[in-house]
Formats: sequence, structure tokens, C-alpha cells
Amino acid sequence: MAEIKVDVRGETCPVPLVEMRKALRKADPGDIIEITGTHPASKKEIPMAAQALSVKIISEEQLKNEWRIKLQK
Repeated sequence: MAEIKVDVRGETCPVPLVEMRKALRKADPGDIIEITGTHPASKKEIPMAAQALSVKIISEEQLKNEWRIKLQK
């Protein structure tokens, strides 16, 4: 099982969503994808996209002006 880190700090839509999808394509079932970003809209869109793709959301954290979302394929 691998952990894939996606750093999209400073990026705005649609970059975080595109990078999340790229990471999901590379990931094997069971892999963890950790996305770190700063764009508030993406913090809402990534979990919605994950649910639509039937990807498990492990955690969502807010750290000052950045957020971190962990998904499991």
C-alpha cells in the first residue's frame, strides 16, 4: 500500500481536482492519497468528487490557511 502526496497549495480550481484525479488513476486499490491545498472551494469540491467516484474519505483537516484531505482508493 502506497501513500501518494498531492501538494496543490497556491493552486485554484480546477487544478486541485485535476491533480486528485491524476493521483487516483496512478493509485492501486487501498492506496492513500493525501491532498494539501489552500483554495477554499477545492476543499468542498474534492470530497464531493471523491464521493461521486466512490472513493473513501479518511480525514479532512483545516490547518490555519491550508487544508489536508486523505482519501483511500
